[in-house]
Amino acid sequence: MKARIPQNMQGGPQNMNQMIRQAQKMQEDMAAFQAELEEKEFKASVGGGAVEIVMNGKHEVKSVQIKPEAVDPDDVEMLQDLIASAVNEVIHNIDTESSEGMQKITGGMSLPGMGVPGLF
Repeated sequence: MKARIPQNMQGGPQNMNQMIRQAQKMQEDMAAFQAELEEKEFKASVGGGAVEIVMNGKHEVKSVQIKPEAVDPDDVEMLQDLIASAVNEVIHNIDTESSEGMQKITGGMSLPGMGVPGLF
């Protein structure tokens, strides 16, 4: 049986060099995107604005705002639920933007070893 080279792989070393350059560019773009994402701030507000959480792209909480009317000593569980909900929402927003950005960079390809540490 004769082995066939896929059409996009023909061209020998020049094509391989081009593929390597493209992979390096993709890796550089991913690193730049990760750095930009880590500095960006993400905000989520729940309970009609009763609780607001701000995090950066590293998933670090930068601020927590709680309106006084959200603090009811007889219903601490409600406040706990609001905080958990806001944190989960902002994490979801970070992860969604991260995933969408990576898909743009990679063209939707799943490349082993090309993921950005800490983002997936």
